[in-house]
Amino acid sequence: MSERFTHLDPSGHARMVDVGAKAVTRRTATAAARVTMSPATLQMIVDGGHQKGDVLGVARVAGIMAAKRTHELIPLCHPLPLDSVAVELVCNADDAAVDVQATCATSSRTGVEMEALTAASVAALTIYDMCKAVDRAMQIGSVRLLHKAGGKSGTFRAP
Repeated sequence: MSERFTHLDPSGHARMVDVGAKAVTRRTATAAARVTMSPATLQMIVDGGHQKGDVLGVARVAGIMAAKRTHELIPLCHPLPLDSVAVELVCNADDAAVDVQATCATSSRTGVEMEALTAASVAALTIYDMCKAVDRAMQIGSVRLLHKAGGKSGTFRAP
């Protein structure tokens, strides 16, 4: 792990990290989020009974679109040529939750952790947005990096 913040120059000013000298390698990252809700709201999603349409389908597309635009949303992120983005949504009846998992891949000079985190976050936000009219008590949480591979720092797996 670096002993300093890489997005700050020696004077403490924000900067975009120069990755020009880094090798192009295959890089992947997987992030997760969870949306908890009332059991009735989850059942409405599972049954496809929401008047706004397919909640999970719209959330999946929103997550993919968000990953592609991460550099426009997060200051100092590099625009990356994404090779793939996958957003999986699993309805968990035991916990009355939708578990979101987003995986991004690229062959580039910098990692795709922010793209995966953005995809998971925006998919979760989309579920909230589509269902807030029936359940304002929903909660989005557990946004985290699960895994990253590639580049100089190698592989990370969340404990």
